[in-house]
Amino acid sequence: MRGRPYLAYLLVNVATALWAGNVVLGRALRHSVGPWTLAGLRAVVASTVFAVLLRRLGRSGLPWTWTDRALVAAMAASGVVGFQVLQYAGLRQTTALNAGLVNALAPVLTLLVARAATGAPWRAGQAVGAVGSLAGVAVILSGGSWTALRALRLNPGDVLVLAAALCWVLYSVAGRAVLARHDTVRVTALSTLVAVPALAVPVGVEWAAAPPAVSPAVAAAVLYIGIGPSLLAFLAWNEGVRRLGPNGAMAFYNTLPLYAGLLAGVFLEEWPGGYQLGGGALVVAGCLVAARASGHDRA
Repeated sequence: MRGRPYLAYLLVNVATALWAGNVVLGRALRHSVGPWTLAGLRAVVASTVFAVLLRRLGRSGLPWTWTDRALVAAMAASGVVGFQVLQYAGLRQTTALNAGLVNALAPVLTLLVARAATGAPWRAGQAVGAVGSLAGVAVILSGGSWTALRALRLNPGDVLVLAAALCWVLYSVAGRAVLARHDTVRVTALSTLVAVPALAVPVGVEWAAAPPAVSPAVAAAVLYIGIGPSLLAFLAWNEGVRRLGPNGAMAFYNTLPLYAGLLAGVFLEEWPGGYQLGGGALVVAGCLVAARASGHDRA
């Protein structure tokens, strides 16, 4: 653990709050911009700013090994390309309830992948926290109705969202390894820049088949997605992963639907009810239990 754990907790919560806005916009733009085009545009916007930051940083202090390069390429493929494209594609076909519950599996998936990849132990407290947080998400998104949960049916969009969650797990695990040697800004910037050429051809094909609907509102939304969820959120998340490890950071991933509910209250005047407050308390409690069990909070 580097630095104060509470700063790391703040960083990962900033990331999930920004991504909550991204989910809302991704759903709103589903008829205006295709998933490949949206992922490509946000990568271009973020890469432009990252290029300026890299120029100011200058050369890296430590040499880049082939392993480092491979990990950055894995981050680009899984997080910048795979996660974003699959999430946007899934949001075109599934409901918010299904997508939220599927995404809530990410912390459990992280524990499994981190254990398989790095031998990281899975403590009982992590399992308890993950289950408690998942239960809180279920309460929030189902409106406290057991009938709504029983009525859930998988569709292709759910499978895409699950694949996106797995991509984000792989991104976080790969990021932890390379962030141990290099600074957060450089790793995040390079993983984003590497993804731009990979997105170019699919974006061109999609653009030719279904060009985006250009308008000032769409342009503003893309600009926000490129700077907020793509640049600031990735920086905050990767620094949180560097400090907490993938297990500790992913313990807070389930705050995303909680923040989405709060944003809906602020911007849509859909204020949370009692079941949402209760579910939110479960989410926060589960996150704290899982993070503490990861062994990073010794206070």
